[in-house]
Amino acid sequence: MANNISIISTEGPVVVALSDDIDIYSADDFFDTVSAAYNSSKGDVVLDCSALEYIDSTAIGAVVKLYKLVAADGHKLIIRNMKPRQKKLFEICAIDRLMEFE
Repeated sequence: MANNISIISTEGPVVVALSDDIDIYSADDFFDTVSAAYNSSKGDVVLDCSALEYIDSTAIGAVVKLYKLVAADGHKLIIRNMKPRQKKLFEICAIDRLMEFE
């Protein structure tokens, strides 16, 4: 697991803290790590982005893939503390309508 992806909790919702950059180089690791944690507990997933500095389109694709996995089981993907400039990317692609942002 990369240093920029930390599983905080798998009790109740799966809570994942993201930091630094999630990009083409770490998007697969992000998806693999979070989906493995999700598959072990099958609940809502919360991505805490308070320490996230950068996210690119490849990583956004991995977030959408994660959303589809979680939504297929009737659970939610919740994104917390995302910086406005990062959230703007989700808004431009109209992806912000699929997930909850807090």
